[in-house]
Amino acid sequence: MRFSHISLITALSLLSSGLAHAAPIPIRVVVVTTFEIGHDTGDTPGEFQSWVEKLPLQQEIKAPGTDHGLMRYNPDLHVLGVVTGEGPEHMASAMTALALDPRFDLRKSYFVLAGIAGINPRFGTLGSAVWAPQVVNGGLAHLIDPREIPADWPDGYTPVQGSTPDEKPVPPLHSLSGDMVYTLNPELTAWAVQLTKSVTLQNTPEMMAVRARYTGFPEAMKPPVVTSGATLSSETFWVGARMNDWAERWVSYWTKGQGRFATTAEEDVGYMQALTAQAKAGRIDASRILLLRTASNFDMPHPGQTAANLLNDEAHGKGYAGFLPSVDAAWRVGSVVVKELALNWDKYADNTPHAPAD
Repeated sequence: MRFSHISLITALSLLSSGLAHAAPIPIRVVVVTTFEIGHDTGDTPGEFQSWVEKLPLQQEIKAPGTDHGLMRYNPDLHVLGVVTGEGPEHMASAMTALALDPRFDLRKSYFVLAGIAGINPRFGTLGSAVWAPQVVNGGLAHLIDPREIPADWPDGYTPVQGSTPDEKPVPPLHSLSGDMVYTLNPELTAWAVQLTKSVTLQNTPEMMAVRARYTGFPEAMKPPVVTSGATLSSETFWVGARMNDWAERWVSYWTKGQGRFATTAEEDVGYMQALTAQAKAGRIDASRILLLRTASNFDMPHPGQTAANLLNDEAHGKGYAGFLPSVDAAWRVGSVVVKELALNWDKYADNTPHAPAD
């Protein structure tokens, strides 16, 4: 009896040890979305639902400590889907929790953020899909009240490390003051644009009606396309022509003229901050990060409309003619990249793709 008792304890100990040290699941692609409306399936879709239903992401995995509480997984493609919650804090928290989760091996994973955004009508139009080569922090700055801005300033924003709008030289992009710009792998981003540029995007009568009001904005009046442009990350949902002017200036300033302001969203700085930190720890590969934003609405009013009118329309659901088409575009465009990476893993596991030379 004594031998049997000891053997049982030993066996249970070994079993427990084996479970605790089970090999982590290798993930080929992490699909990152920021919100879902209601359930993950069967109702009005947010950013996550199309991935769950169409990829599909059929397997539920608990995600304790996250806003959504669940992740979804496709075991055949080795694709993991995450809903982070809106805002940079939720994003950074979810990405950090994922990178530290012992259930997954993310060292070779590609990360694809696929979310909706506002778009600059000088750059593009509703329903378009924009791959971001740069993320610029629009939330970290000194700001003077508009009633007290010096007459020769373009707006009230200055770098937090300076005292004038055009502080020279441009302060460090990463310092004790914070992180102002992240540049994503340009070769990987160019590859994603090349791979998806021919994807057909929805162009609804409702979007056409909104576009027709943007006289004098030729890019806003065109049908939606797949393209690339910088995203401005700010937790403040700003609107208006003057704020759009600031956004264009701010992106140009911090990228030293290399980036053009295209889309505006909340979470992108949190996404890059968390993943960059985890890359330094060797848990992920920072050269395998992609960011896709699709245009649900314009960030400034059309001629004859005030910023307050635009804000009122959006607050009452009238200003988002591109909402469902933009959610669809994030899936249509993003899934082309995700499937290519996952289905051809022997090609991309050890070699990050890049666009062919011209």
